[in-house]
Amino acid sequence: MPKYRCAVIIPTKNAMQRFKNVLEKVRHQCTPWSFEIIVIDSGSKDGTVEYVESFPDVRLIQIDPKEFGHGCTRNKAIAVANSEFVALITHDAEPLDKHWLANLVSAAEQDDRVAGVFGKHVACNDASPFTKRDLDRHFAAFLNHPLVVHRDTNVQRYANDQRWRQFLHFYSDNNSLMRKSVWEKIPYPDVEFAEDQLWARDMIEAGYAKAYAPDAVVIHSHNYGCIDQMRRAFDESRNFERYFGYHLSGSLQQALTKALRLGAVAFIEKIDRQKYGPVNWIERAKRFAQQAGLVAGHHLGSKHRILPAWLQKVLSMDKKLYDR
Repeated sequence: MPKYRCAVIIPTKNAMQRFKNVLEKVRHQCTPWSFEIIVIDSGSKDGTVEYVESFPDVRLIQIDPKEFGHGCTRNKAIAVANSEFVALITHDAEPLDKHWLANLVSAAEQDDRVAGVFGKHVACNDASPFTKRDLDRHFAAFLNHPLVVHRDTNVQRYANDQRWRQFLHFYSDNNSLMRKSVWEKIPYPDVEFAEDQLWARDMIEAGYAKAYAPDAVVIHSHNYGCIDQMRRAFDESRNFERYFGYHLSGSLQQALTKALRLGAVAFIEKIDRQKYGPVNWIERAKRFAQQAGLVAGHHLGSKHRILPAWLQKVLSMDKKLYDR
C-alpha cells in the first residue's frame, strides 16, 4: 500500500527567483491526508540545493545536468514516490491557494478511469494585459466541454477531427496530477519536448480519461519578447510535426498574411482595462512583435526538415535538449 495519498514533484535548476514561494505554498497545502514533496535538481549553483536541504520534510534527488530530460527526469522522481497520485509542477508555477493539491486529487477521484488531471494557470502580476487575457481565454474554453473526457466521449470526432484530438491530449506539467498505477504502465517518453502531451495522448489511446480541475490553480506565465517567442514557437512547431504530425503553419504567403492580420489586431483590439490593466502603445507594439515572432517560429518549425542542423540549433530555445 502506498504510504501517501499524493506526492508533489518539482524539477529545479537555478530556481531561487520564484522557487521559495512555490515550495512555501506547496509545503502548506491543506489536505485531509498526508503527502510528500520530492525536488529533483539538475545542477543548481544558486543556492537552490542548500535551500531544499534546510527542510527535512522535503526529499531531494540530485542528477547531473547532462542527465536532464523533460520526460526521463520526471520519471526518476515519480519512480521513488510512495503514493497513489503524483502531482507535478515546475519551479516557477506557484499554487494560488492552500487547496490546490486537494482539488487536483478530488478531480481524479471522481472517476476511476481518470489517469491524468490538469489545472488552470493564471498570469503573473507583471504579465502584459494580453498575456493575462490570453490565459483566461485558453482555460475558459475547457469549460465548454465535460470536465472528464476520454476517447469514447465522441468516437467519430476522435477518429476524424485533429483539433478534437489535440484538445483531448492537452496536458501541462506546470500544473498536473497522474495516477501512479497508470504511469507504471505508461511512463513519460524520453523526448525533448511535449512529454506531457505525448503521455496524455498515450493514456487516452489506452482507454483512460483526463480531467480538468478549474479550481486547482497555479500562477504561471512568461513575458516572451519577439526573439524568445519565435524560438519557443520554432520548438513547438518542429516537435509537434515530429511527434504528432501537426502542421502549425502553411505556405509562406499564408504565414505573412497571418502575421499582418495578427499585427493589425494588436493595435486595434480592446482589452478589459478593469480586469487586465491599461494597454498603451508600447504594450501594443510589444504584442505586435510577439505575434510576428510566433508566426515566424511556427513557419520555420514547420520547415525544419529542410533546414541545416546548425540553423535548427540556433533557432531552438532549448539547445541542450536539442543536442540530446
